Amino acid sequence: MEYQEIIRRITEQKQLPNLRFSIKEKAEAFTNHLFYTLFDRDTAVEENLEQLAREFQELGDLVCWEPGKPCSELWDEYCQKLPYLLEKINLDAVAIANNDPAANSVEEVYLSYPGFFAIAVYRLSHEFYKMGLPLVPRLMTECAHKLTGTDINPGAQIGDSFFIDHATGVVIGETTVIKNNVKLYQGVTLGALYVERELRNIKRHPTIENNVTIYANATILGGDTIIGENSIIGGNAWLTGSVPPNSFVTHNPTIKIKNRQRNE
Repeated sequence: MEYQEIIRRITEQKQLPNLRFSIKEKAEAFTNHLFYTLFDRDTAVEENLEQLAREFQELGDLVCWEPGKPCSELWDEYCQKLPYLLEKINLDAVAIANNDPAANSVEEVYLSYPGFFAIAVYRLSHEFYKMGLPLVPRLMTECAHKLTGTDINPGAQIGDSFFIDHATGVVIGETTVIKNNVKLYQGVTLGALYVERELRNIKRHPTIENNVTIYANATILGGDTIIGENSIIGGNAWLTGSVPPNSFVTHNPTIKIKNRQRNE
């Protein structure tokens, strides 16, 4: 195949006029600058907010390709919510520091805990999701997913003082509802029973009530599934139905231990 023919065939396959990978790069840079503005002691807030406004203007122009969607105008409304979001994120950090005996300081949580990073990015993206901003919220949480292995859809509804310990492999679906003081361990899935396009805009992920702890690799599925408050879900449990408040759910595998030492 001649070189010009290769170019022609590749070019004709590029049929999505709004598919620009610069959107992803700009969303990641915006998320990083947002973190510095909100958390870094040495970053000037006023100066960085002005820079963020310019970056958001560029993002809005790129992602709002549908007519009649002036996405770049959402920035002022979003700015009004930042102090409130920061309060909620600080509650998450304190909850982690207070519950994890391995945490030596709140600063350590902010700087090194992947679960905290994923939760914070989720909270910052969730407000954009509620405003109807296309693509950017998902790209923000995908940035956290890439760095931490924690996949939180920006549409999930998550209450105060949320803690994901270790974080790797956690999946939280779009219509999940998580209330206050919930703790998850690594590998937990809060998902749908099955995936079909017809389920769009229907609650298909579980509800987790207050003060629930879910241990590693538990899987909880279905929009009608409710985990009652104060419950503990043991590791590797598989649930597709509701659990009443104050429950203790365990998975009991068969474990065999054989002594390999020969008797003499």
